[in-house]
Amino acid sequence: MKIVVVGGTGLIGTQVIAQLQQAGHEAVAAAPSTGVDTLTGRGVDEALAGADVVVDVSNSPSFADDDVLRFFTTSTRTLLDAEKRAGVRHHVALSIVGADRNPDSGYLRAKVAQEELVRDGGVPWTVVRATQFFEFAPRIADGAVVDGAVRIPPVAFQPIASADVARFVAEAAAAEPSGEVDDVAGPERVRFDEFIRAAIAGDGREVVADPAAPYFGAVLADDSIVPQGDARLGAVTYADFTAAHATA
Repeated sequence: MKIVVVGGTGLIGTQVIAQLQQAGHEAVAAAPSTGVDTLTGRGVDEALAGADVVVDVSNSPSFADDDVLRFFTTSTRTLLDAEKRAGVRHHVALSIVGADRNPDSGYLRAKVAQEELVRDGGVPWTVVRATQFFEFAPRIADGAVVDGAVRIPPVAFQPIASADVARFVAEAAAAEPSGEVDDVAGPERVRFDEFIRAAIAGDGREVVADPAAPYFGAVLADDSIVPQGDARLGAVTYADFTAAHATA
């Protein structure tokens, strides 16, 4: 199959392409650096010519509420319209576990809007919702600093390796459209503040457990960003991840 990966030059996209190619598929990246702009439509029809499947793992360059909503809605509409013209048989979108449970977050509202467009877009679809990636722990800490301390809510957290996310997305792309939203998460459930404390240990910053600390603009309940029902679990633990990166 020819599978076009939108956002295929990023952290998840490059791994999805590698896994699909290893499985014998023709997997190609579509991104601004390859001449494809899903906001303006430039290069989209050309990139999707002959494609059987489109995988969208792209992300907004700005997380401001209006910008991120515009990015996900405009990009998704552009892709779905082009997919119908090209006869694409399956649209796979990567989203976030708990997006629909945190309406105070502008970023997560935008992901919900994206999912709604995919469901109603006229192309058979699958949505894979993932929890937070191990790789993003330092960025999460940086965004939670208040008066020199990292303030993190003491809620349930079940982060996942990007390699596992890529594997689940690649498997979805190679399968038939499910018409369902599938949650994927890491193998271990921990407390958010404790995970961040361990992840940035040694950098000198204090991590404070603060129930009122917002995450992407939302104050979290205990189970806001973890699967509440069935979920597929990754194989890579955080200890595996840190050991691999220490020797890389």
